[in-house]
Amino acid sequence: MELIVRNVILAPGAAPVDLGVADGRIVEIAPRLATKAETKTLDGAGGYAFPGFVESHVHLDKACLLDRTQAGGDPKAAIAAVKEAKADFTRDDVAARAGRVLDMMIAQGTTLLRTQVEVDPVVGLTGLEGVMEAASARAWGIETEICVFPQDGLTNLPGTETLLREGLAAGATVLGACPYTDDDPMAQLDILFDMAVEHDVDLDMHLDFDLDPDLSTLHAVIERTEAASWQGRVVVGHVNRLSAVAREAREGMTDRLAAAGIGLTALPSTDLFLMGQGAEHLVPRGVAPVHAAKGCRCSLSTNNVLNPFTPFGDGSALRIAHLYAHVARIGDAEGLARCFSLVSEDARALMNRPALRIEPGAPADIVVLDAEGPADAVRRLAPARLGVKAGRQSFCRPSVRLLSPCSA
Repeated sequence: MELIVRNVILAPGAAPVDLGVADGRIVEIAPRLATKAETKTLDGAGGYAFPGFVESHVHLDKACLLDRTQAGGDPKAAIAAVKEAKADFTRDDVAARAGRVLDMMIAQGTTLLRTQVEVDPVVGLTGLEGVMEAASARAWGIETEICVFPQDGLTNLPGTETLLREGLAAGATVLGACPYTDDDPMAQLDILFDMAVEHDVDLDMHLDFDLDPDLSTLHAVIERTEAASWQGRVVVGHVNRLSAVAREAREGMTDRLAAAGIGLTALPSTDLFLMGQGAEHLVPRGVAPVHAAKGCRCSLSTNNVLNPFTPFGDGSALRIAHLYAHVARIGDAEGLARCFSLVSEDARALMNRPALRIEPGAPADIVVLDAEGPADAVRRLAPARLGVKAGRQSFCRPSVRLLSPCSA
């Protein structure tokens, strides 16, 4: 064995085990594995080991913009601020900012990411090229999947459709949509469904980014998903309107989404910041309650980091799960474990990736948290102690040492 991760637990209350790694895979799990002189060992210190966090919806190309623009007061203001800023984007600039966020995420224990990248006549493919450069340089620590999408509209911006096709040819593997910024939202949906089928790619949409209780756009997405036989290959993100309707209407809609195989992603940090900005009292939270969407593939994700949409962020998927638990008032162990899954196993499933577990034969993607298990990790925002990606150590975080007056 090339590497042994010692003294970790794989479930709450389980006995500690060692994880043996060779050729990028977990080859043995036992209470105490023997080592050879050349075997590298890492001490998990009794922490919880799992395959790492999964971020299903993050904007790397427009991250870290607060040095050149202000936080938006509402969704339209945030969109306008980024539209102005991106006219000056360069490949090197995007690569540097995207790399900064990827470094944060690696250090927080994320091993898989889907990033949404804008393409249009203003920015061209500059954002895509910069993100691809940053992602390639950090493939040792995190796998990055790229979704290209038309943030500022499609039918109203001639040339955008061609750029989306060029983005898919250049290496993007998912297609996005943003009908609420388009002069003709339904035409945008028609064009992008046709393009997704033509290129055999999944669709990951921004949808219903406001608190209007009209759910007609979701109905339109369901109809097109079924007509194209694209069940299981469509995801809708934000969907804040699901938080603005009565429970009966919401459950009726999530039942329809589940039947159509459409996934849901909530983005609590951005949505809490931007929804209900004009309210003076009883301010709405505006976060879609995805944990209650029975039968749907669901996830939580960071979305934006240090930009007009979200002037906060440290790349921690666990912090997003913790925040969502506050918003949704989830405090029981089972519910908190579900929040953890929404940024790990469930997010992986939403991205149509096979399940990944800590078991012999599995890829050696291992993150160890200073926690007793998923629920404890969400409760305490447990720090990530160390990470292994494809059998190679990717980061470590030394434990805090308290210095009492007598410790000297």
